[in-house]
Amino acid sequence: MILIDLSHTSHTKARTGVQRVSRSLYEALPVVLKTPPFPITWDPYARVWRHLRSEERLTLANETPSSGRGSNWSLRQRLQGWAFRGLRRPPPLLPPSKGLIVPEIFSAAVGQSLPELMDQVSGPRVALFHDAIALKLPELSPSKTVARFPAYLRELLQFDGVAAVSEDSRDALREWWRWLGATRMPEVVALPLGIHPPGKDTVLARTTALPVALSVGTLEGRKNHLALLEACERLWSQGHAFELRLIGLAHPQTGAAALALLRRLQQAGRAIRYDGPVEDRTLQAAYHECTFTVYPSLMEGFGLPVLESLNYGKPCICSSRGALGESARGGGCLTLDQMDAPSLAGAISVLLTQPGRKDALAQAARGREFKRWSEYARELLLWMETLPHDGHLHR
Repeated sequence: MILIDLSHTSHTKARTGVQRVSRSLYEALPVVLKTPPFPITWDPYARVWRHLRSEERLTLANETPSSGRGSNWSLRQRLQGWAFRGLRRPPPLLPPSKGLIVPEIFSAAVGQSLPELMDQVSGPRVALFHDAIALKLPELSPSKTVARFPAYLRELLQFDGVAAVSEDSRDALREWWRWLGATRMPEVVALPLGIHPPGKDTVLARTTALPVALSVGTLEGRKNHLALLEACERLWSQGHAFELRLIGLAHPQTGAAALALLRRLQQAGRAIRYDGPVEDRTLQAAYHECTFTVYPSLMEGFGLPVLESLNYGKPCICSSRGALGESARGGGCLTLDQMDAPSLAGAISVLLTQPGRKDALAQAARGREFKRWSEYARELLLWMETLPHDGHLHR
């Protein structure tokens, strides 16, 4: 039995990157395991680790995205937890396990309770590591995330292994631990994520005859939507005719400026469509219908929308640096060394005015092979089997 901690994902309907990874991994593990994984949560009201209840499993399966990204515990769940603690019942026993997987960026409460959980696991205990952006770009990251992050990185030292989602993320984690002076570090490997096959029954009627530049991703500071919007305004002012379609949740703190500019451009009559967070079927249809995609992010741990775009045979404009450069290596991307407005405008102009260049990138994208989630789950489990496990926490 493999335990998988879904404390946050089982209490949010958000479908941001980490939640999509956590849900996809949970769905893929039964394909390669003889016994399905056992999903668990830290219950902050009962103050115990326990299995997921039916309401929490339904949240995992939910396909309707939320306008918020935080955890939501229903009144019923809170009352159950308070009652459990008030009655002073013994903590529920988790099933005998041969391993633990923590795919989320866990909270302080979860981090503090990890030793209690790890004492119940007889096999390797591993975490996924997504990125160190809160340390590298603190000015563009949510303040609460920046404040929490150093403690989170220290807590990762407790695991037997850490599977980073890219080479860039692996190197960043090792570098920070060395700077910290950690004398004993778990094994860290770069294990790029899987993606789902393209949806085949999701083509909807196009709402515009214009070429569509699609951008998928949370509207937040480091995603660089301000530069993208400024680039598009340059092109519209020069007479280029195209629609910019944006999909993703807007962060109330770091995405406010981009959202305000977006609204001003819409009021000025520019061809901008902002859908906010959408369900998977709508996202798949958007990939089918677009002409190409733009991922203006300054820094990523992996950059799932880049590979998703290529998976649908659609060229993607993205950074040549870090994890995004890793995803672009196999072809299909128009990469940029600088992600400022002039550079983005130039790249978008190329794909709008040079159909031969666009078609060549699309052909390269269609020629790539992409890892599926079942393959990722198999790689993760095989790596876990190689990890030493002596039952002692790394301090």
